This record gives sequence, C-alpha cells and structure tokens, in this order.
Amino acid sequence: MYARPIVILAAAAVAAAACQKKQPAPETASVKGTADSLPVVVLETSKGRIVMQLDRARAPLSVDNIVAHVNQHFYDGLTFHRVIKGFMIQAGVQLPDGQQRLSSAPPVPNEADNGLKNARGTVALARTVDPNSGGPQFFINLVDNPRLDFRSRTVEGWGYAVFGRVTQGMDVVDSIGAVRTRPDDVPVQPVVITRAYVETTTATP
Repeated sequence: MYARPIVILAAAAVAAAACQKKQPAPETASVKGTADSLPVVVLETSKGRIVMQLDRARAPLSVDNIVAHVNQHFYDGLTFHRVIKGFMIQAGVQLPDGQQRLSSAPPVPNEADNGLKNARGTVALARTVDPNSGGPQFFINLVDNPRLDFRSRTVEGWGYAVFGRVTQGMDVVDSIGAVRTRPDDVPVQPVVITRAYVETTTATP
C-alpha cells in the first residue's frame, strides 16, 4: 500500500519525543485574516529553489497550518527526511543530525475530500494512521499517486489532503527524488531546507 511509507515517519515523530526539539504552536489568526487565497511558499534547499502555490479555497485548514509554520521559520534547517524514488519526497520534522523538531500545534482535520488529486507535482499533508492527524509534515508527489486520493470517510478511505502544487522547481524536486538513500529511505547526504518563506506578492492562478 503506497500510503504506508508516508505514515511511518509521521508516527515515529510522536514515538521519539525524548530526542525531539519541540516548538510552540504557531499563531494562525493573522494568517486567516489575509485575503490571499493562493499564497506562494518558497523553499530554498541545498538542491535548489522550489516554489509552491497553495490553495486556501480548497484546503483552508491545511494551508493555514503550513503557512503559519513557515512564518514561524519552523522549516528552516529541516531536511527532506524521506525520499522514495518514483513515489514522493517528504519533509517537516527531521534535522540534518537526525534529531526531530516537533510543533505543539493541534492536528489538522483531513481535507482530502476537496476534489484535489495526488498528481505529480502536488503537495499534500502527511499524517499517521489517524486520518485527522496532519501536522507540519508535507510531501510532494513525484508521480500520479491515485491510491492516496480520497475515496470515502473511513480510516482506510480518507486518503491524503492535497493543498497545493509546485509551480517552479519541479526539476529540483526530481533531483531530490533521485538522491541515494539508506534502507529506511533517508537520504545518505541530507537535503536541507535552508529557508522557507511566503512570497509577499499575490499569486495568480
């Protein structure tokens, strides 16, 4: 089942609390007050620049969650800790030294029933086996992954909520997706998000 690799590390993040650096929950009130329904998040990585356009109209809770963490600089210094060639790349918890950074923000209700599909280049919220356990972790689909899409309002059928798409830097995403990994899917050489920020200019569809 394709969903399993995404679930594993999100669950491990909870189990390994003893070695984690926990940050306070980010403030979301100011984020929700913005009129920008298509915020743009830029990831500057050790492999290059990735630009993601988020869809607040279709996934408001997921987008507010990610943008709030970006504005708190939560992702700065984290790595793409899980890379599965021909599937997806995932980030949002692990530092280059293997320690984990957690947020105390509440879990995000699953918005996978918003009509957006886990197609190549889309960005979705990672979670544990609990459908409503999304947090700061996200993944970018390297290929179309229909098995991750919403099918029904059940534990097995909820799927993974897509909340945006890569508009620039898909070559960088593919480059990350091709790095050499250990048996646990962690890159041998860390791929670091050196900086993540929200562009101040309003995006266009």
